[in-house]
Amino acid sequence: MNKAVKIIMTGVLSLSLISVTSAESHAATKAKAFKNCTEMHDKYKGGVAKKKGLKNRTGYDKNGKAIYKKTQYAAHVSLATYDLNKSKDRDKDGIACER
Repeated sequence: MNKAVKIIMTGVLSLSLISVTSAESHAATKAKAFKNCTEMHDKYKGGVAKKKGLKNRTGYDKNGKAIYKKTQYAAHVSLATYDLNKSKDRDKDGIACER
């Protein structure tokens, strides 16, 4: 009985590792590098954020405190896509091509 339980657990572990690997590779294949923000806006109107809850930083006041402004469109959240398009985040607030 003990040997049977070990075989079953090994099978379950193997299947879970396969599903995690395929999910990661699927997410990686969805990420896309865009030539410019105009091309990105065709697919993601609000740009791409690296994580949920980021605000659009528009600059700093005279005391050095960040100024935030609400954007017209919500940003799509995808770390993989953001990483491929990090150069398009000119103000370095974690949202590429926001508008």
